Amino acid sequence: MDMTRALLFVALLAAGNVLANPFEMQLANGMRVIVKEDHRAPTAVHMVWYRAGAMDETDGTSGVAHVLEHMMFKGTQKVKGGEFNRVVANAGGRDNAFTSLDYTAYFQIVPKAALPKMMELEADRMANLRLTAGDFASELKVVMEERRLRTDDNPQALVWEALNATAWRAHPYRRPIIGWMDDLENMTWQDARAWYKHWYVPNNAYLLVVGDVDHQRVFRDAERTYGRVKPRALPARKPQHEPEQTGIKRVTVKAPAKLPYLAMAWKVPRLNDVEQDREPYALEVLAGVLDGNDAARLSKSLVRSRKIAQSAGAGYDGTVRGEASFVLDGQPAEGRTVAELETALRGELQRVADEGVTADELARIKTQIIANEVYKRDSMMAQAMEIGRFEASGYHWRAYDKLLEKLRAVTAEEVQAVAKKYFGDDTLTVAVLDPQPVDETTPKKSGVAIRH
Repeated sequence: MDMTRALLFVALLAAGNVLANPFEMQLANGMRVIVKEDHRAPTAVHMVWYRAGAMDETDGTSGVAHVLEHMMFKGTQKVKGGEFNRVVANAGGRDNAFTSLDYTAYFQIVPKAALPKMMELEADRMANLRLTAGDFASELKVVMEERRLRTDDNPQALVWEALNATAWRAHPYRRPIIGWMDDLENMTWQDARAWYKHWYVPNNAYLLVVGDVDHQRVFRDAERTYGRVKPRALPARKPQHEPEQTGIKRVTVKAPAKLPYLAMAWKVPRLNDVEQDREPYALEVLAGVLDGNDAARLSKSLVRSRKIAQSAGAGYDGTVRGEASFVLDGQPAEGRTVAELETALRGELQRVADEGVTADELARIKTQIIANEVYKRDSMMAQAMEIGRFEASGYHWRAYDKLLEKLRAVTAEEVQAVAKKYFGDDTLTVAVLDPQPVDETTPKKSGVAIRH
């Protein structure tokens, strides 16, 4: 076999493996099971994702999704509080959890022999979580301290919180994941219990396993563990669309800080149809042109060349359950003002709208997209996160490769078109940090043990 035919043969084998792997089944109770076999190391990533996050909360109970995440480690009727973590650690693994606007997820990374035990433990706390007033009160204090450390004492976090609360008038993305402090202070253990009963059911969850496993055995173990959990009817999810914005919004945050800070957000389309949509892919590439690497425009022009900014960034994520935004942020360089930085950032967007992007820029971003995907597939956890996030946002994992294909097909004309279309004043929200004197005599807090 000559080299060309050999390479083609390897490529066909690889393509066949991609089509067959991951594997999927659905349990009788509605829970989906997705398994991706990766036999390069004798480990397994075990994740349970619930399609419920901060966006599903109601006013007055902000933060309850995150509080319940903490409570999931407090034990069940069979497993004492703290024992879950000890079992994982004794197996040579590690575990954690995270809450987002769109979802909540729990994971363990363990030697493959420990996988069946992880499935037993996770299925147990899906159905039999022990929620007591005492445990809730102590864990709520931890969450409140987490808010103080990560938000209240973090000027840039306060800016982003104010930006979201101002940009979204009706959409639930206006509420912070950690919750408003007043809501936390008035939260009860019954609020957490109600959240658990509403959303922590197999028909609102899916199991994701990536690693050195046999998918058929994982399916059998899933039937034996998760398959025993009874489904329940889910609360109705009503559409929560943001009313049209008709003018620029501005908010200023005063907080102790050494430097000012600027964050800007425009309302733009999310990805609805992986196959048919075009603009979300162009917006993703636009963010890469502005802030994809050291050669990107914001770093090259505003930071190194013109020295208007000490730092500058851009971001867009269209794969969300709710509404999407395109953001620019940064800190002005010494001797420069926030107003100058805002003008410069908007000027870079206008330059794309007027002049477009170069072939080299487009090629560089597409190469980066491909490279990032290759790097992700070197990590079992990264693979699990990509599949999990994509599914949690309402897409099917089988469409993920199509998403990458669509990104690689974006043209310079499409990037220029979205730059012209979406960055006027009417959909813009601007948040500014007005730095106040820092009291250097106040001792820093020692902090608390925070799970994530």
